[in-house]
Amino acid sequence: MFTLSDFDFNLPPELIAQTALTERSASRLLEVDNRTTPAAFTDRQFAELPNLIEPGDLLVFNDTKVLKARFLGKKASGGRIEVLVERLTGPTTALAQIRASKSPAPGTVLTLADAFDVTVGERVEPFYTLHFPTDCLTLIEQYGRLPLPPYIEHDPDAVDETRYQTVYAANPGAVAAPTAGLHFDDALFARLDARGVERATLTLHVGAGTFQPVRVEKIDEHKMHSEWYQLPQSLVDRIAAVKARGNRVIAVGTTSMRALEAAARDAANENRPLAAAVAETDIFITPGYEFRVVDRLVTNFHLPKSTLLMLVSAFAGMDTIRDAYRHAIEQRYRFFSYGDAMLLTRRPR
Repeated sequence: MFTLSDFDFNLPPELIAQTALTERSASRLLEVDNRTTPAAFTDRQFAELPNLIEPGDLLVFNDTKVLKARFLGKKASGGRIEVLVERLTGPTTALAQIRASKSPAPGTVLTLADAFDVTVGERVEPFYTLHFPTDCLTLIEQYGRLPLPPYIEHDPDAVDETRYQTVYAANPGAVAAPTAGLHFDDALFARLDARGVERATLTLHVGAGTFQPVRVEKIDEHKMHSEWYQLPQSLVDRIAAVKARGNRVIAVGTTSMRALEAAARDAANENRPLAAAVAETDIFITPGYEFRVVDRLVTNFHLPKSTLLMLVSAFAGMDTIRDAYRHAIEQRYRFFSYGDAMLLTRRPR
């Protein structure tokens, strides 16, 4: 049985990337080859990725779009509050986290961004329902602030509003970026297309729970947050075709991985083939998990003791990931959302 301490490591603070590089694909890429013991590591530039993927392989991207989900505000009494919208639930309703000196009761009116009022509705643990006066997406995009991760220590600016968003973001609903996708730009897509690499998208709206720490030592006692995802039938059909001809499915980011594996797990549990899905998932992938769809993974470097570090350890192997992170620290890779990336291959069964 694994414990939280198994997924800890010491990271020099200066390796936490605070700003994005000027060019998306100028980041570094650690290629991890776990066909040998110990695994072999090759230091590359992310722009080299097309050369590492075979024609006919399929890259799966998460096309969620980050909302300007953070608000400063006040109660009618003048007390200061902070609101983080977690998800939209209707044209004028959303679930949100609220930081306040005292939990607001249903019916409480809050003024956000000195611009408009919302009314607190029923509690949906651990969130509050908020009722907006008009279309909430319009108000969020007009008055909200980009919710940069807590380890990025500057206020979001115009550069962040562009760079903390993938170039293919299409469906608003996330409060955190699918950061592996931040490395891709149009020039890189053109090179992937020229090589014959296929591309497809799904949607998983990343929730604020992605930054919540694991607070139990026995990781099997941890309760994952739930996230909404949509897997289109067109992608299901392409996955089947890719597998049939012997090519590989490559998830771009752990969010794409979670959506694909959640749908595949549910299908396996119901003894049916993979199918289109619109669902919530709280899938928790830890070492020992049997991967059903994803063959390779493009991913950033994750926080110590995080569920995402557990996921990549399950995928590539505990020892491989420990060695890879040790190598990355020694070689001064940049970590977390604005950091560098790895290319992983599923560990042999």
